[in-house]
Amino acid sequence: MSVLKALLLGIIQGIAEFLPVSSSGHLLISRNLMDLGEVPVLFDVLLHVATLIVVLIVFREKVIALFRSLGRWIARRSDESDKSNLNMIILIFVATFFTGGIGVVISELSFFENPKVVSVFFLVTALILWTTRYAKPKKDYESLGWKEGVLLGVAQGFGVIPGISRSGITISTGLIGGINRDKAGEISFIISIPAILGALVLELKDGGALLSEVGLLPLAAGFIMTMVVGYFSLLFLMKLIKGGRLYLFSFYLLAVGIAGLFFLP
Repeated sequence: MSVLKALLLGIIQGIAEFLPVSSSGHLLISRNLMDLGEVPVLFDVLLHVATLIVVLIVFREKVIALFRSLGRWIARRSDESDKSNLNMIILIFVATFFTGGIGVVISELSFFENPKVVSVFFLVTALILWTTRYAKPKKDYESLGWKEGVLLGVAQGFGVIPGISRSGITISTGLIGGINRDKAGEISFIISIPAILGALVLELKDGGALLSEVGLLPLAAGFIMTMVVGYFSLLFLMKLIKGGRLYLFSFYLLAVGIAGLFFLP
């Protein structure tokens, strides 16, 4: 893989991982159009790790607060001020369990690797995003727990399907489920942390193939580009969520999905 192609994939990942348009779907179609052939799955996972770093940077205060509350709970020193964070931790664990179960099953199905199938799921994501126009979010962290964890975990599990946006389906599920706009985006990306780390562990066996087929320089270029583009994409998305304008991406996905059905092989 050339450095230029790695940079292009990094830009696509940085934009599509955060904006609700499906990074896996865009990467799959981009590799198809650029005739890259088979690229180790770990390359995609490492690009996701780059976006994970962005998540940790942007939401660092909340992540640190979660670890502090967890530490106080383990030490039996937690108090009422830790309640919302402990609720969030329960939600994360439950969501991760359901995401893992669904994601493992879906990842074994090659049916979803067809570009036309991806185009169909772009249309599905467009419909999901459109429903957020009718959301009436009002729940804060204090009201969240394992039930929301189940819903978000199942949604995130289906986000493994190329064409289904992980951020789009989890944020939409949160909004429709009543989670307020200030928190829905934050929760969506925080629950992605264990999922990305789990995917990395599962694909580490592909590390040798990654360096031989992709190369160290292209990998580094794609990784850095993903971080830079992803940072600004995430800040942009959070503004749109708070403004209730997540549904605007449905127009883009509708156009891309229809074009894919007509023009992709």
